[in-house]
Amino acid sequence: MSELPPNGNHDDLPAPFDPLDPFDEIIAEETDRDPDLAVIEAGSRTLRTQGGAPQADVPARPEDPEVDKALREVEAELATRWGETKLEPSVGRIAALMDVLGDPQRSYPSIHITGTNGKTSTARMIEALLGAFELRTGRYTSPHVQSITERISLDGAPISAERFIETYRDVKPYVDMVDGMQEYRLSFFEVLTGMAYAAFADAPVDVAVVEVGMGGSWDATNVIDGDVAVVTPIDLDHTDRLGETTAEIAAEKSGIVKQDATVILAQQPVDAAQVLLKKAVEVDATVAREGLEFGVVARQVAVGGQLVTLRGLGGEYPEVYLPLHGPYQAHNAAVALAAVEAFFGVGSQRPEPLDIDSVRKAFAAVTSPGRLEVVRRSPTVVLDAAHNPAGARATAEAVREAFDFSRLIGVVGASGDKNVRGLLEAFEPIFAEVVITQNASHRAMDADELAAIAVEVFGDERVQVEPRLPDALEAAITLSEEEGEFSGGGVLVTGSVITVGEARLLLGKG
Repeated sequence: MSELPPNGNHDDLPAPFDPLDPFDEIIAEETDRDPDLAVIEAGSRTLRTQGGAPQADVPARPEDPEVDKALREVEAELATRWGETKLEPSVGRIAALMDVLGDPQRSYPSIHITGTNGKTSTARMIEALLGAFELRTGRYTSPHVQSITERISLDGAPISAERFIETYRDVKPYVDMVDGMQEYRLSFFEVLTGMAYAAFADAPVDVAVVEVGMGGSWDATNVIDGDVAVVTPIDLDHTDRLGETTAEIAAEKSGIVKQDATVILAQQPVDAAQVLLKKAVEVDATVAREGLEFGVVARQVAVGGQLVTLRGLGGEYPEVYLPLHGPYQAHNAAVALAAVEAFFGVGSQRPEPLDIDSVRKAFAAVTSPGRLEVVRRSPTVVLDAAHNPAGARATAEAVREAFDFSRLIGVVGASGDKNVRGLLEAFEPIFAEVVITQNASHRAMDADELAAIAVEVFGDERVQVEPRLPDALEAAITLSEEEGEFSGGGVLVTGSVITVGEARLLLGKG
């Protein structure tokens, strides 16, 4: 099933369908549609063409056997450290590592991003905008979809395996030194954070775009003083570590707001907003709030994404094509634009907005792997890394808007430490049936345990269990085609970034 609006039958085209058709051909496809809408949608695809084809931002394994072996050795060494879910809330160890490395994180300005959902997509948009204004960027995000090298990017692309290995070997003696001085060894995430900050200084970058791993105050990334602090929407997640209310979670995340910074706030629950605003007052930070100082003026579904008009700190930016689905991505775009405007001093030091052509070009080239990503046609298979109820609700809304599925089958594999009932309840209205599975991670919830909850949410007749992900994908594709090849069935794989990454590989991406 194709993305809305439908453009006729593309079954004779190779999968995946190439959306970058010439303008005239696109218009020709729309002969039975409203002419004005057809022109708008075709124009949006032309904007995407002008933005250039996105780079391969989910790298495959290195082709050179020696490089692949060396990368696996680095991954194995990192795996001996505390994983990302085992935490000792302190920045003492990472601060010690930065000290012996010469504080590389002080050699460039930073934009620091926290929140519950939307951090990675927002970081990618900020990176694209900065790159469009000819700044050299470093981006640090987590978790990765397929390759650990995705986490550290330079100039919009993951660093090469060779550079990742070299960076690890450069910092390893200092890591070992700090390990010997601390009660606990540096964790997996702390070492990667140190590697990212060192790689950015070595490049060197003009600006770093840094996503927190979890929380804010004691997150390993929080040894930077972000000139701009971004807070994406806060909701309940990691409640065992961050707090049981959005206000408590906001208090932890507000730790990235530093003295005299500019704070860009996405729309927040009232109690979270109050906490964040209080923190801003305490440190004399300047605040810009979505819905007041900036926001989404208008949006309309377009082929492969949406056409939006954004209001920034310096004025309106009309007819911006965003090749991502869902209202939440439009809001992420507004937040990203305001963050970059604040970085350049728009609204404070300079009155004029950013160059509209550069903004359009940047957004048109944005990608976000594993976020409502179409990886197959006939039937359409979509991947989305939603892993908590808030993310699942946003994904369900976007699926309703962007796709015209007559029968959608879910493939769900979740982590055991998540609110899986809330996640399943969010997807229940859009899934005709659900295939329960599990990924290869040690954190994965047992398929039978997850299925027991799914039966309570969906009913026994709508739940199938396939513990192996390849079997689950095959079962879901078969179920989606039960009403015939052209019935409009589709598959959505979700529940975990790990599940999405494994499905991506199985379906030939990367």
